[in-house]
Amino acid sequence: MEILTSESLFKQSFERAISPEGYMNLLQEYSAAGKTTGPKQAEDLIHYTRLNAQRGRRIFKTWTLNQELVEKIKSIGEKQTWLLLTESWCGDAANSVPVISRLANQNPSIDLKVLLRDSNLEIMDQYLTNGGRSIPKLIVIDQGFNELFTWGPRPQQAQDLYSEWRNSENRIPYSEFHLLMQQWYNQDKGEAVQRELLKFIS
Repeated sequence: MEILTSESLFKQSFERAISPEGYMNLLQEYSAAGKTTGPKQAEDLIHYTRLNAQRGRRIFKTWTLNQELVEKIKSIGEKQTWLLLTESWCGDAANSVPVISRLANQNPSIDLKVLLRDSNLEIMDQYLTNGGRSIPKLIVIDQGFNELFTWGPRPQQAQDLYSEWRNSENRIPYSEFHLLMQQWYNQDKGEAVQRELLKFIS
């Protein structure tokens, strides 16, 4: 384990964090108001915020938790903080945040705090993916502010699909790729992210 971010920086982020329930409510509020989180109020981001608000509710209620992972999480004895960087318009987050939220609920020793990426760039920029501010990003730390592990922005298989699209010379428009990626998530139903988290927690 190593301390990658100062204790004071983490504590400052805690003050700006919101609960998972607060984040889900925020999604609903922004969707109803025709807004999105972050400084850019573009029509496509507002559209994805609406979609994500609907998906988040459905996923939270219907996707099944991995029972082996649930038992591992319940066995955690020391207090942990799970920091989750996201934004309302992020499609990958819409499919992962509800699952991570339900997992954190399995153990009162786990405090899940949601951070909006664009309001917490000082932390985000320490957890880049291939140089980019990709989200969601989960950072798990112990009581001494030691990093235990990180996960994100998406399961490896989904990351491979994204990289293939990103590096294609004749790539399809993002709107079409977004639909293909969502089909993958709908078929996977949160199993891949849970398998990956199980490896870290084990």
